Amino acid sequence: MAHIIALANQKGGVGKTTTTVNLGAAIASLGHRVLIIDADPQGNATSGLGIKKSTIEPEHEIYDVLVHGVSLADVIIPTSHDNLEIVPATIRLAGAELELAPVMALETRLKEALNLISDEYDYILVDNPPSLGLITINTFTAADSILIPVQAEYYALEGLGQLLNSITQIKSLLNPNLDIEGVLLTMVDARTNLSNEVENAVRNYFTTDQVYKTVIPRNVRLSEAPSHGLAIIDYDPKSRGAEVYGKLAEEVLAAHDNI
Repeated sequence: MAHIIALANQKGGVGKTTTTVNLGAAIASLGHRVLIIDADPQGNATSGLGIKKSTIEPEHEIYDVLVHGVSLADVIIPTSHDNLEIVPATIRLAGAELELAPVMALETRLKEALNLISDEYDYILVDNPPSLGLITINTFTAADSILIPVQAEYYALEGLGQLLNSITQIKSLLNPNLDIEGVLLTMVDARTNLSNEVENAVRNYFTTDQVYKTVIPRNVRLSEAPSHGLAIIDYDPKSRGAEVYGKLAEEVLAAHDNI
């Protein structure tokens, strides 16, 4: 069975999609079969891996899985990176929460769909929207663990209490085995006092083993890669961004004894 990791933070712009794409590609490069599920209506993970949304066939995206019960196996698209596939998203997903509201057992739609294909992969990474709505509840219910990217900025810890409370509620009501995979510091500029202060605050807020040793720096090549439809390991494998996501992949795998 695949280990399912949901990447979540209700704050936008913290590096969820960047981490989903680049961690997924880095794990795949180490020989593991990886599926990325784009559960964000913005569809940035989809375009970031070179999938043109205009070419996605009808009923071949995550919206159709959640709302119409289409099989995940029918919507998976290969990427240019070996061992890495994706379930795409488009703006249609934005209406899913309203359409799911009257559905029976709506919180388990993704979990049920994943049960049928999880044997085909080692890791499944889910990129979530910057909210704690029904889509995120679906992914939390389906996930084994949650990876929380936290941007090294002044408001980094704002709202984390709400996110952790949501995780606690999901654990008690829908998914008792849900754990925190880890907390990842992103967009770190080690030259500034602010980044150092935020990093110290995050490491004090969580337990030592919950915060990754690897931190993601601000990196121009990381910002450029999505416009080329490539993960950083394919766009510029010698860049600092590729190096740190490689180290993060090793750290994640080591925690599961899969390195």
